[in-house]
Amino acid sequence: MKKPTSAPRSKAPGKARRKTREELDQEARARKRDKKHRGHASGSRASGGEASAGGKKQGQQKDPRVGSKTPIPLGAVERPVTRQQKPKSEKPMLSPQAELDLLENDERLDALLERLEEGHTLTADEQTWVNAKLDRIDELMQQLGLSYDDDEDEEEEDAKEDMMRLLKGGN
Repeated sequence: MKKPTSAPRSKAPGKARRKTREELDQEARARKRDKKHRGHASGSRASGGEASAGGKKQGQQKDPRVGSKTPIPLGAVERPVTRQQKPKSEKPMLSPQAELDLLENDERLDALLERLEEGHTLTADEQTWVNAKLDRIDELMQQLGLSYDDDEDEEEEDAKEDMMRLLKGGN
């Protein structure tokens, strides 16, 4: 017969004993109880938790709530609420010459005028915008004493002189 060579298994020091379900539940309850008591007490913000500290003045205690302290009427208001007026657009006043230069160098206006020259039609909004800009350019040119008509008059005079030369030369 063979004899056992090792010690009995029940007394083995290497293996740890497993916890029962009851022991696990008790430990979980203890962890939960510890976790539950973290944080501030309920209502501490409204009641002023630091007021119980002692030597502070009760009447001049700082309000811990954040935000505006101005009272808001809850009932019907006797006088109408005044609305704040929006500030007007604060564009610096340009001289007529500077404004005219800006309008003449406007890329959007140039692109729309090119589309018109090519025969494309513009939407109603684009057309009203172009008309407003062209009207403003006319006003500025009148203020400055400039006009397109100078160029056209010179061309007409040149054409008349050419016609006169032809007529005189033909006789």
